[in-house]
Amino acid sequence: MIRKQMHIGMSIRGLGYHPAAWRHPDVPADGSLRFEHYARSAKAAERGKCDLIFFADGIGIRERDIPRGSLVRMGYELVEMEPMTLLPALAVVTKHIGLVTTASTTYNEPYNLARKFATLDHISNGRAGWNVVTSWSDAEAGNFGREQQLDYETRYARAAEFVDVVKGLWDCWEDDAFLFDKEKGLFYDSSKLHTLDHKGRFFSVR
Repeated sequence: MIRKQMHIGMSIRGLGYHPAAWRHPDVPADGSLRFEHYARSAKAAERGKCDLIFFADGIGIRERDIPRGSLVRMGYELVEMEPMTLLPALAVVTKHIGLVTTASTTYNEPYNLARKFATLDHISNGRAGWNVVTSWSDAEAGNFGREQQLDYETRYARAAEFVDVVKGLWDCWEDDAFLFDKEKGLFYDSSKLHTLDHKGRFFSVR
């Protein structure tokens, strides 16, 4: 008999998914700008035996102020901490829960993102996760020197190559490459470090 297991995560987005959540008596209105709010949420998710916490991050304010003045009444998706900075701090105050965030392949470079997630993985002892997205809104494009978003085909072709490069960078070091041999003075085995030398349509990464 095949045993099936459900994996449950908590999506943490600012103060919640209701636009008026910040007005609830038990919610700190400025919580999305305070580390303590996220730490409390992460610890609660871990106590509740969730497998992961997830930040569905966006890199632009995608809300439209229609009718004019409506945004001033909302706390949803307007002010949030940057998750690749926040998650390493949450790794320190948790022990078991997975730490997952969205990161765009359109507005990042593979080397930077590979290094950030590898660092999070080391700090958390293997609990890092990456939700790969291409970004889709013109609001995000406007924050990175574009009038509008790249077309669908280009975004996804870039994303496929981006993921290949990141995985290739992670594999540059073999698992047993580091010797840490103080007596012989050998920090690592040079035969187990490999240069990626990727050259593709979108990226050239040594």
